Order: sequence, then C-alpha cells, then structure tokens
Amino acid sequence: MEYHFCVLSDKQVRVDMYLSTLFNDFSRSYIQKIIDKWNVLINWKEINKNIKIKNKDELLIKIIIEKSKIEAEDIELDIVFEDDNMIIINKDAWVNTHPVPWEWWKTWTLVNALLNHTKNLSTIWWVERPWIVHRLDKDTSGLIMIAKNDKMMRYLQDKIQKREVDKYYIAIVNWIIKEKNFKIESYIWRHSTDKIKMTVKNPISPKLAITHWKVIDYIDNKYTLVELKLETWRTHQIRVHLSSIGYPIIWDKVYGDVKINKEVYEKYWLQRQALHSYKLKILLYEKEVEFYWDLKHDLKIIVKNKLNY
Repeated sequence: MEYHFCVLSDKQVRVDMYLSTLFNDFSRSYIQKIIDKWNVLINWKEINKNIKIKNKDELLIKIIIEKSKIEAEDIELDIVFEDDNMIIINKDAWVNTHPVPWEWWKTWTLVNALLNHTKNLSTIWWVERPWIVHRLDKDTSGLIMIAKNDKMMRYLQDKIQKREVDKYYIAIVNWIIKEKNFKIESYIWRHSTDKIKMTVKNPISPKLAITHWKVIDYIDNKYTLVELKLETWRTHQIRVHLSSIGYPIIWDKVYGDVKINKEVYEKYWLQRQALHSYKLKILLYEKEVEFYWDLKHDLKIIVKNKLNY
C-alpha cells in the first residue's frame, strides 16, 4: 500500500507528528517504525523521524501489511456487542485469550476465532490481527473487549488507564464472609520464586491493586457469592486478593483449597474457578453504556436464582 502526496502546512513540523495526525488510525510509534525501515521518503530522499517537513514537500509512504501467522479457525463466538470499531465477547471458560507457545494451545483460542470472524482487522507493526484490549484467565468466563482498529485500541486503553471503565465480576468463594462491603488495597505482582503466581507478600516490581466487593448471598451455608468491582486491572488481581484474606475462589487451582475443590466437584461437577466477568460500564461514543451478560451454565447450577440483574 502506497500514499503519494504533497504537504500542505503553514508551519514546519516533525514528520512523525505530521503523519500520525494525518493517519490517525496509526499510532505515532507505528509511524516511527515505518520511518525507521526507510518506508517514508521526502522529496524522494530517505529520512529519519526527527526531520521536519514544510509546505509543498513531496511525501511517499509505503506500508507493507502482512497477514497474521496465527491460523483463523471457525469457532462459534458469543457476541454481546459489535460495530465497526469494537467487539465485546462473552468468553467461555477453558478458552485461552491468546495462543501460547505450547503446541496444544496454539489453536482454539479467542484470537483464532476472532481472526476468522473479523473482516476489518487492526494493523500494527505491519501485521493484521485483532486487538485484545484486556485479557481473562483461561478458566475465567465473561465479557472481554476487542478493538478492531488502532484508534479504538488507544481510546479503550486510555479509558482503562484513567480508571474510567468499570468492570464487575461474580465469584463464589470459600467460607462465609460476614462483612457485606469491603475494599482490598495492596501491592501485588510476580512471586519471587514461583513464575505462575502473583503475590501480595514481597512481590517483584509491586503494583498497586484495589478491589471492591459486595456480598450477594450464601450457598450451602459454606460458600459466599460476591460481586467484585476492579478499580485497578492487575494480573490475577481478584484471585490473589481474595486468597490473601482467607477467602479463595472455589476451584482456583493456583490460589485455592484442594480439599474444597474436590467437594465442589463431587456435588456440582464444577471443574474451573468460579469467576465470571458479568458487567462493563464505559463511556462509548459520548454516551455511558452498560453491558451485562449472564453466568455460564456450570456456575448457574451452583448459584441458582440468587442473582437479580
């Protein structure tokens, strides 16, 4: 793909700033990569990103777009919302968001399904691919946002960074929580010796994490059904926070209780962590919108009619 045109500008500006404004679907860092690969010529000369352009300069831009190396697969998607800029999916449990290096998990992921479904893909670093704005753990079900272009990706990332996206979860945890409303605030990140785990105890490169919860009801006089709202979005945040105060999510294989997991399996046949992202609130196209989606079938069996939304 090539763009060939003359500059119309009443002042001199850096070429990367000019082009990122002109092509606002591409980020400035993406434009800089194009320049670094000598794919931008001014007056038929190779340039660097610090060069300033002036009125009537002649620009030639070459953009080489590659197809994603990830295979598209015809996998059914539970689509909650879709337009030209984004999709919201109700992800099933046991589905990875991204392919991972191990051979048996390179396929049947959300990205494989989106590559098959989405005809208008985002282009970043010369590769077409769907932009996953945030991720859910493999065993967590629920709402996940996907941007279809770089402009929407930057918009959603900015909203998340500024804590302007409200994300709510439903979870079932071990034991009875008597305090109806609570806030957990701590620093979490990588465990010093276990690469799989996050921790609140002396984490490597700690990051602030804040989780709000509200008790909804109790199950079997042994488990608590809770609604959780994320103020920050850290890896494993809900799972680590609940485990750190003694109420791990049932069937959490990393932070949970093996004995209780076995009891829940024998009674309800549940084999994955009882965590579901059920609601998103966001300012979209200058209007505040909410997206709700019901629990998956395996969690409904346990929760029954205890939710009213």
